[in-house]
Amino acid sequence: MRCTLSAVLAVIMMAAGAAYPHGGDGLKGEVSVEVVSDRGTALLTVPHKDFWMGGTRIIKKYLEAKKGENYGIVIRNMTPERIGVVVAVDGRNIISGKRSDLKSTEDMYLVDSYEQARYDGWRTDKDTVHRFYFTDPSDAYSTRTFNDASALGVIAVAVYREKDRPRPRQELKRRDSAPAAPSLGSAEQNKSLAAKGGTAGTGFGVGQYSPTVTIAFEPERTPVQKTLVKYEWREVLCRKGILSCGPEIGNRVWDDGEYAPYPPGHPGN
Repeated sequence: MRCTLSAVLAVIMMAAGAAYPHGGDGLKGEVSVEVVSDRGTALLTVPHKDFWMGGTRIIKKYLEAKKGENYGIVIRNMTPERIGVVVAVDGRNIISGKRSDLKSTEDMYLVDSYEQARYDGWRTDKDTVHRFYFTDPSDAYSTRTFNDASALGVIAVAVYREKDRPRPRQELKRRDSAPAAPSLGSAEQNKSLAAKGGTAGTGFGVGQYSPTVTIAFEPERTPVQKTLVKYEWREVLCRKGILSCGPEIGNRVWDDGEYAPYPPGHPGN
């Protein structure tokens, strides 16, 4: 059994049990993932890959990050069933801060059927999150707190269906174990490489009120969908050819022209 904490629009899941085989049925509908600004507008993304691996749909896309900008992750569940979502930023679970592999045993949020939820930061207790914002690798939460740059610049969401079996509605206490920091050797090398490559990261911003309560949720073992968003500064996307950033090409119909020229040999020339 797993224990979950639910907010007004979302639910946190605390993993506390074994995984079970996948049920085999796909989602009857779509689950979309968007990265949005505080103005509520979706940030610019460029599709990269969309494919299936086993029973999991993998969606990859690039996103243009703007330094210092706060952002949120909006998940829209356009299916008739509630889902569990493991959300990781820069390789760290946004609820526990632990290293994430997007597994069904990790802490996760829940999104009800035909509902949407927005996740704005790193959860530090049942009532508080600290805002996400785009920043340099040296200021990123994953590198400052855990010396971990192994997945810097990636927002990842794994979608899990609920296992179809009766579940007792008992509350469980959240484990208070602190996330363990990885060894420093390879992490320091990763941090150095990330800084040289101009990679963006996500910082640990100001606190924001976000209350939660507990409910039960038992996920299937295998996610039905993973969405991976690689965010980069504009100049990096231009350098990689993801964005076309060269000088604009004129349009012969749209752009304003000048007066009609005289023909060759005309006295007006």
